[in-house]
Amino acid sequence: MLVADDHPAMVEAICDTLAGEGIEILGRAVDGEEALAKIEKRRPSVAVIDLRMPRISGIEATRRLARTAPDTAVVLYTAYGDRALLTEAIDAGARGFVLKEAPLADLVRAVQLIADGGSYVDPVLAGALATADAAAHLPALTQRERDVLRLLADGLTNEEIGAQLFISPETVRTHIRKAMTKLEADTRTQAVATALRQSLIA
Repeated sequence: MLVADDHPAMVEAICDTLAGEGIEILGRAVDGEEALAKIEKRRPSVAVIDLRMPRISGIEATRRLARTAPDTAVVLYTAYGDRALLTEAIDAGARGFVLKEAPLADLVRAVQLIADGGSYVDPVLAGALATADAAAHLPALTQRERDVLRLLADGLTNEEIGAQLFISPETVRTHIRKAMTKLEADTRTQAVATALRQSLIA
């Protein structure tokens, strides 16, 4: 088990609580870079990672760990409970999503469930995800289409997006066209704006 958070007091509290439940702590980290290095070296079965950290965000760390340490299940721990972040976390490969406002007992339960091969979404957010009516009228973008739109929102060109996602610029254009059709957007800028407004991307 590894715990990463840029607030040392939070790391202490989490580690003390988990250790009190008999969970072995293999490491602690205060930023995304340190978390990545320690996880890749020690290979814990579960890592609790703060979503917003210096150097590398929790979501970016999760994305990289899916490639470099796929056997480590990531629980993202965050003060920000919006649906777009949850969708992005799931896209990145996170197996758990726990809000910091929840009791630490919830985090313990999440870690235990995930260590046993399950997954966990904070009940507050699970409710938002479960509203089928709300989901039904939202366009169903694929993970790749969301990835492309996120990078477009960051101002990247087709070539730069292709390089980041390991696809050709032509494939990027195809994803953009499909996303524009689904979002009923006339331009790529409009597609990004619509996706942001509907919380399809963060």
